[in-house]
Amino acid sequence: MPVLFALVLFLFSFHVRTAFSAHCSITTPTKTFEKCMTLPTQQASIAWTFHAHNATLDLVFSGTFISPSGWVGWGINPSSAEMTGTRALIAFPDPNSGQLVLLPFILDPTVKLQKSPPLSRPLDIHLLSSSATLYGGKMATIHNGAAIQVYATLKLVPNKTKIHFVWNRGLYVQGYSPAIHPTTSNDLSSIATIDVLSGFSAAHRDDTRTLKIAHGILNAVSWGVLLPIGAATARYLRHIQALGPTWFYVHAGIQLCAFIIGTVGFAIGIRLGELSPGVVYGLHRKLGFAAFSFGALQTLALLFRPKTTNKFRKYWKSYHHFVGYACVVLGVVNVFQGFEVMGESRSYAKLGYCLCLSTLIGVCIALEVNSWVVFCRKSKEEKLRREGLISCGSGKGSGIHG
Repeated sequence: MPVLFALVLFLFSFHVRTAFSAHCSITTPTKTFEKCMTLPTQQASIAWTFHAHNATLDLVFSGTFISPSGWVGWGINPSSAEMTGTRALIAFPDPNSGQLVLLPFILDPTVKLQKSPPLSRPLDIHLLSSSATLYGGKMATIHNGAAIQVYATLKLVPNKTKIHFVWNRGLYVQGYSPAIHPTTSNDLSSIATIDVLSGFSAAHRDDTRTLKIAHGILNAVSWGVLLPIGAATARYLRHIQALGPTWFYVHAGIQLCAFIIGTVGFAIGIRLGELSPGVVYGLHRKLGFAAFSFGALQTLALLFRPKTTNKFRKYWKSYHHFVGYACVVLGVVNVFQGFEVMGESRSYAKLGYCLCLSTLIGVCIALEVNSWVVFCRKSKEEKLRREGLISCGSGKGSGIHG
């Protein structure tokens, strides 16, 4: 349990640390702004000055490239907080000269459905000016991790200070058409509604992020740690005669706690799906439903557990073992799948879980070896006893005849 508690603290502190590690700045090499905000994904940020007397917005977006031939863009959706309908400015290296270019795009439904590549065209919003510069000035080059700042001045609708801000980045460009961006959880969540007058962001995005963190931690602890521990207690403690039936209560208690915590995590996952229309993680979702179904079957099986003298007991045990181990495997695999969809495949959180799981596997291997040693010793003693070399009343070979 101390290892489990340490894992929970590690996962929580990691997510809190990553949530607040990024920072924004109101100062750029060419301009100073009044407000700034760190965006929730991709280490991006924005800074702006809103001139209320004429509803003009001076804005700079700061992002990073993920490929030397990639693209970085941001935009405003006039109607809703989603990609479709966004009026965007996208920067990428010119295919001919290699120089940084900034072009306007309107992301209509055909772009999201990938029916046709996005083509640059004038925006139908009041864009007064725009430009893009690489961090480091004219000598800077586009590479993986290169920082870019995209400036724009817009004329907003009077008395409408809340804007739906969308940003993203991709790996490559086909001609002058940006290719589809990655589809991890972070990339699909690159949307924020910001009030440029007050400087506050709409709360539902932060709530979604909090739910994702809670979903990940609860499911990693329940399906990925407690469930395997419960299975190990049943396998290795039941043969210790001194414990009597205690092993069963320990096993049932751990598995029941794992299922209750996992049910909460599963419910949060369903809620996240409802809050993210159009965002579907097919494999992660299917594995989650399968693990939860097997867990529910295992819990219900306790109600129909035959007595040891019942002739159906052996069939129940076979069913219990098969469904139980299947649930453990599905749970652990889905935890790793969860790290992938959350964009944490190379994170310290995943490393911490791997260390915890490796420790559990190491303990199980040691207990398995010990069980086989004990089994082989008892088999040898039983064989000697049948051959009459050990007296029935002797213990541990003390009655060997000459």
